[in-house]
Amino acid sequence: MSDTIIHTRRLTLRPWRESDAEALYRYAKDPAVGTPAGWPAHRSAAESLDVIRTVFSAPEVYAVVPKPSDEPVGSCGIMTGDTLHSACMGSDDAEIGYWIAVPYWGQGMIPEAVDALIDRCFRHLGRTTVWIGYYDGNDKSRRVAEKCGFEYHHTAPPAPSPLGDIRTEHFMRLTKERYERSRR
Repeated sequence: MSDTIIHTRRLTLRPWRESDAEALYRYAKDPAVGTPAGWPAHRSAAESLDVIRTVFSAPEVYAVVPKPSDEPVGSCGIMTGDTLHSACMGSDDAEIGYWIAVPYWGQGMIPEAVDALIDRCFRHLGRTTVWIGYYDGNDKSRRVAEKCGFEYHHTAPPAPSPLGDIRTEHFMRLTKERYERSRR
């Protein structure tokens, strides 16, 4: 688990805590959140606690917390190495994943969080390319990637998702060079 805390204009990105299990369950039990991303709705606070202890305890996984609250309403994270989803991704690449609770959709919080993670990837973690993958039909995730400067790269062949169905996944990328040009 990372000790890093990232502050943006409206958000605090911080490590998940076991005490966040009830809040995580409240938002992650909604199938509108997980199903488009390929993970099942949480069935209990105990299941949410297990996710915090396992998946969300990985380095560079952050609770998305609107200021001045201390309650997480989403998650974002940077994946590297063996956790990357596409064979096109290299050893100096990273992938960003994210979700936010339905009541916070359309408020620009996830693009704000993703922008902070992009900066972390390029300026602090030495990455050369950042990727975002999204399943066919998940237009909200695609729009976040576009708002953050990512460009379409490729579509993977249909494959089983974590839910067991067959899905098509699209990949977008942002290179460090393009990122630096856009910040000038």
